[in-house]
Order: sequence, then structure tokens, then C-alpha cells
Amino acid sequence: MAHQRLRKYNTKDIYPDQKLDNDLCMTVRAGNRIWLRGQTGFDLNGNFHGEGDAAAQADMAMRCVKTLLEEAGAEIGHIVKTTIYITDRKYRDEVYQTIGKWLKGVYPCSTGLIVSGLAKPEMVMEIDVEAVVPDEE
Repeated sequence: MAHQRLRKYNTKDIYPDQKLDNDLCMTVRAGNRIWLRGQTGFDLNGNFHGEGDAAAQADMAMRCVKTLLEEAGAEIGHIVKTTIYITDRKYRDEVYQTIGKWLKGVYPCSTGLIVSGLAKPEMVMEIDVEAVVPDEE
């Protein structure tokens, strides 16, 4: 199977206030490996949810993760690695608790980072996800 690139977009459409013009996609599937674009409080239609509410942003991000994985033929249980970015240590508990509910029983490897900012000022968290679909037996 060739690489599948799902939900293609251009950054000038998402960030019209910035001088960007990059062709990207939300999901890449190569064989049984899947990578997702970082997910935030934005839904898959470009609407922001949870301004000032880190848990609501994390929940929206995980709802999008679930949808994107399903579109690529995977599921939450196939997640093997997450990288979670937060803009302030004070968001750690609520973001990790929310994501933890979605990943209960999955046991992925995870890295957490505190960063000085994300693509838009209202974003306080972002999660990168990698998944591997098991070989069929």
C-alpha cells in the first residue's frame, strides 16, 4: 500500500493571518503505521472549543484523534506513542487526566513538554499521536 494522506489542507486556509503556504495533511498512513497532525482544541471543521479550559481542549483533541484514526482504519487502542505539549505546568493535571480517560488500558509511551506557546494564543495544549495497526493473523 502506498502512503495514504488523509484530510489534506494548506496552512494559508487555517492561518490566514500568517504568511504560510504549506501543503499538509491531518493523517499519514504508511503500511500499518499512522501519524496524526498535532490535535488541539480545534475540531475537524476548524472551530475552536475550550478557550481558557485546558480539559475541554484536551477532550476535543482526543475526539479528533479517535475520528482521524478511524478514518485511517485504526482505533484508539492502536496508539503506541503520544507527545503532549502544554503552555503552562498548571494545565498538566487537567490535560493528563482528560487524555488518560481516553487512553485507559492502552499504555502508550508518552512524552510531555512545557512549551512557551503554540500556533495560536488560545491553544494551551496539543497532542501528537503515532499508532500501529496490528498485522492481521
